[in-house]
Amino acid sequence: MLKVLIIGEHDGKTLNPATQKCVTCAAAIGAAEITIALLGADTAAVAPQAAAIHGVHRVLRVDRPENAHPLAAIFAPQIVALAADYTHVFGPSTSFGKDLTPRVAALLGVPQVSDLMAVEGAYRFKRPIYAGNAIITVEADPARKLVATVRVASFEAAPLGGTAAIEAKTVDAALPTHTRYVGSKSGSTDRPDLQTAAKVISGGRALGSAENFKILFSLAAKLNAAVGASRAAVDAGYAANEMQVGQTGKIISPELYIAIGISGAIQHLTGIKDARTIVAINKDGEAPIFEVADVGLVGDLFQIVPELERLV
Repeated sequence: MLKVLIIGEHDGKTLNPATQKCVTCAAAIGAAEITIALLGADTAAVAPQAAAIHGVHRVLRVDRPENAHPLAAIFAPQIVALAADYTHVFGPSTSFGKDLTPRVAALLGVPQVSDLMAVEGAYRFKRPIYAGNAIITVEADPARKLVATVRVASFEAAPLGGTAAIEAKTVDAALPTHTRYVGSKSGSTDRPDLQTAAKVISGGRALGSAENFKILFSLAAKLNAAVGASRAAVDAGYAANEMQVGQTGKIISPELYIAIGISGAIQHLTGIKDARTIVAINKDGEAPIFEVADVGLVGDLFQIVPELERLV
C-alpha cells in the first residue's frame, strides 16, 4: 500500500496553506494513505487544522523542546525516523521545504525529486527545468523511498472537511549538536504572506528608489495585497530580499498579479507563470511582460498607480 508522509509547515499557530497543496499532490497519486507530520514545541493549535484537511488519514504530533524553531538539521533525523513505514515523503517547495527535504533525502540515501508540478503515477511526475522553459517527465525507482518537494504554485489547496485522527508521536532519533538556533530577523508587516496571497503587487527597477516603493505599499493596503519585487529591484536595494519574486526568489500563484515597472525577464516570469490574471503597467510598450499579461497598460507608473489607488 502506498503511504505518503507530508512534512507540515507551520509557525506554531497557523498551518501554512502550502501543506494543503501538498495534500492535493499526494491525493493525485490515488489509493494512498496520507499522513501529516507536525514538528514543534507545541503543535496543539496546529494539529486540528491539519486534521481538517480532506483526504488526510492521520496527523502526527512530534512535540519536543528542540523543535521550537524549524531547524532543518534538527528536523531531518526525526523525519527519517518517522518515514520508516512510508513509501513517499513530501515537503512544500517553500524556503522551509527546500531547506529540509534535501537533508531527509541524504540521510535516507535516496535522490530527491524537486518541484513536482503534475502527477502521472505513483512514481512518475512532471517537473519544470530551465527556468520553466521546459517540462520533463521523471520516473523514480519504486523499490526505493521517494522524497520530493511539491511546487505549490501548481496545485490548488485541498478542501477542508476532513476528520483525521491526531496522534502524539515520540521519535527515537539522535539530534545533532553542531547546529543551534541563534535568532531570526525579517521585515515586520501586517500585509498578506507573499507566497500564499491571493493578490500580489510587484515593483521593478523602474520605481527608482526604496522611497518610491511606498506607492505600491499604499495601493496594496487598499487591495489587501502582498507586495513583491523583481530581482533587479532587490539587487538595487529598493526592496528586501524576502520580497523577491522569480526563479531565484518566490514562485507564486495568486489570483491577481500586478507587475508595475517590471520588464518581464524570463527569470521573473518563471515565478508568476501560474498566476490566474496578470496585469502589467510599464511605459515601454515592447516590454516582454506584455506578452504574458492578460491586461496591459502602457504609461507612467507614477501617474497610473496613484490614479488606480484613487479609483479603488
